[in-house]
Amino acid sequence: MKTFKLITVCFFITAYSFANISLNEKDALMALYKATNGSEWNSTWDLNTPVDSWYGIKVENNKIVEINLQFNNLQGELPQELGNLIYLKRINLGFNKLTGTLPSSIKNLKELTSLELFMNQLEGQIPTELGELKKLESLKLYSNKFAGNIPQSLMGLSNLKELLLGSNYLTGSIPNTISSLSKLEKLSFMDNRMDGEIPAEIAQLANLQELILSTNQFTGDVPIEFVNLKNLNTIMVSDNNLNYEYISVSGKTPPNSFNMQLENSTAIMDIEKD
Repeated sequence: MKTFKLITVCFFITAYSFANISLNEKDALMALYKATNGSEWNSTWDLNTPVDSWYGIKVENNKIVEINLQFNNLQGELPQELGNLIYLKRINLGFNKLTGTLPSSIKNLKELTSLELFMNQLEGQIPTELGELKKLESLKLYSNKFAGNIPQSLMGLSNLKELLLGSNYLTGSIPNTISSLSKLEKLSFMDNRMDGEIPAEIAQLANLQELILSTNQFTGDVPIEFVNLKNLNTIMVSDNNLNYEYISVSGKTPPNSFNMQLENSTAIMDIEKD
């Protein structure tokens, strides 16, 4: 009788472990597994074990809040079911072999603070739906095959601290409304096909630390207003079509010395703290 009770208890414990995660969320993970050739992942999942034991999955209060599968040999397209993981706060699928476009269902991930899909082969336009993810603090889509203009909707992500879209095939200009990203600390559009003038509105981003715009087709002048970016420690604008002239600003106000010089038809800018 004691043995029967023990077996019964073990059964309910196991059943409860699986029941913690909603069926919708578990099905979404299963769809991701199947769509990206999960059996060939570097660290695969034992689908017969509880979800919270699966590699790269973090569960809090019976909700899936994080997927971290970078460097894991994911191959294929992201499924629409990804949008059913509505409690996700972070996704990191960097350094894989993902292809295709981003599913429109990604707009359902309202709790997302970090979306990291860098170093893949994703293509198409950056979905305007990303602008609905108002809690997003980090958007890293660099080193893919995204094309087209930067969606104006991204300028509504007022909590964004990192916007890294380098090494794609993006075209068009930098939106003047980029000044609305008031919390931005890192901004990179390097190695794209963007053009137009560098907007002076970037100088309103008081928290900006890194500005990487090299290897594009930007024209005009580098805004002198950038000298007012007191937190800026890295700026790269080389390999563009800018008008180059020597600028030197020194003194205690602003507390940076700002130098730009023409060298072999490329602009090299350095900011040094006093």
